[in-house]
Amino acid sequence: MLRTLAVAGAVAVLLAAPGAAEAQDAPPNPRVVIETSMGDITVELFRPRATVSVVNFLTYVQAGFYDGTIFHRVIRNLIIQGGGLEQDHTPRAEGLRGPILNEATNRLQNRRGTIAMARLGEPNSARAQFFINVGHNDMFNHRNTTQNGYGYAVFGEVVDGMDVVDDIARVRTTRVGRMNDVPRENVVIHTIRRVDP
Repeated sequence: MLRTLAVAGAVAVLLAAPGAAEAQDAPPNPRVVIETSMGDITVELFRPRATVSVVNFLTYVQAGFYDGTIFHRVIRNLIIQGGGLEQDHTPRAEGLRGPILNEATNRLQNRRGTIAMARLGEPNSARAQFFINVGHNDMFNHRNTTQNGYGYAVFGEVVDGMDVVDDIARVRTTRVGRMNDVPRENVVIHTIRRVDP
């Protein structure tokens, strides 16, 4: 009788184990705070949907790569872009890693408040630079696998500080060298720090 109860108990434990593991909550998405000269922006990163982009971004964050860079492209009602230029508008090269896989096929949309990887014309050319969508930018979404249709990979969303994003998007801009839409006064990224719960 005792042996039967012991076996039954062991079977119950084995059957319950997978359910218990499945019942555990997935780890929360990582969050970062982008501390700028105009205020703080808190971003939740969509690690399960954009693993390559999130790991790449957090690697730069951990290395302090973004500290002292600027938002160098600001287009009202469209985007604010940063993370790659020094305050004298020269590219930050030290610590720059290689290009990453474009995850725009993850079906995340370039909607207001989302953050995405900036890139050159070639789809898999994103490195450190990112942009925050100020408007709903459907033209940046993945349409097809051609160079023009590949889109820009969304990897997170602003959860606090969208008013700061809007303030940055409204600053006066000028032309610097070959670059348009450059803020007349630098909008500095003091640091980006991880603030996981």
